[in-house]
Amino acid sequence: MDWKSDLDGIDWDELSNLYRIAPLGEKRPKDLEIAFSNSRYTCFALDSGKLIGAGRALADGIDCSYLCDVAVHPEYQSQGVGTAIITRLKELSAGHRKIILYANPGKERFYLKLGFLRMRTAMAIFLNQERAIESGLVDKD
Repeated sequence: MDWKSDLDGIDWDELSNLYRIAPLGEKRPKDLEIAFSNSRYTCFALDSGKLIGAGRALADGIDCSYLCDVAVHPEYQSQGVGTAIITRLKELSAGHRKIILYANPGKERFYLKLGFLRMRTAMAIFLNQERAIESGLVDKD
């Protein structure tokens, strides 16, 4: 497996497909290019040139680093790729006062094993609030 932390040569259509099959939803290639370009840290896992995992972190350099968009190809899930991506992003984020992420429902145990703790005060506004409520990401009250 090869690791890449820059955006040179990234196939945004391939990355979009990765999010779709992971499954983490539909993310347009152009939107992913903008999001990853605006991220302080990025991480890509490749197997013989095939994109099998990705993640990024939005960070301000001192206070907060937010890990997001971590995806692993279904054929490579449960093989340590996701753990390696999170570990790399945590190492890049070292020195920030807090490292934050939000987990999709059902994935909380995975992140607990990697040292993350549940937050009691996290709040969110989603573009599609109803879908976020229906999927269990947020409570209505």
